[in-house]
Amino acid sequence: MLRKSLAALVPLAGTSRPLHTTAVCSEIRKMARLRVVDNSEIGKRAMAEGKPPKCIHVYNKQSVGMIGDKVLVAIKGQKKKGILVGCKQFQKPKIPKFDSNNLVLIDDNGTPLGTRIHVPIPTILRTILKEKTQAKGADYTKLLGIASRFV
Repeated sequence: MLRKSLAALVPLAGTSRPLHTTAVCSEIRKMARLRVVDNSEIGKRAMAEGKPPKCIHVYNKQSVGMIGDKVLVAIKGQKKKGILVGCKQFQKPKIPKFDSNNLVLIDDNGTPLGTRIHVPIPTILRTILKEKTQAKGADYTKLLGIASRFV
């Protein structure tokens, strides 16, 4: 009896430990890697070095980021805030699904750190950010102003 239980704990030949497989998590939670899509200096340097920002905190009740949510990220040893403008995860109808988790860096009052957004952003973001602009003190209309293309 004891030998059988020990044999079950010993890994197979050629492997050092039992294999763990988990489902791919395309949600934006803590420690999720994001892609900076604006031309801010810190964002360009981080993406060029191959060290994309990691999500530290999502500012909503579910702790899962959706398009238009504000997140706190760690980038180049600093803490910065950003707005999610594209997500991989399954979306509601009429909201496009993206190939990567896109982020635009902002400062504390909602002004974007860059002057241009390189990728198309969803048009539904206009209504989402206008509601948040009126509810909060931050002004997100500048973020919509620097976007050149909408999907």
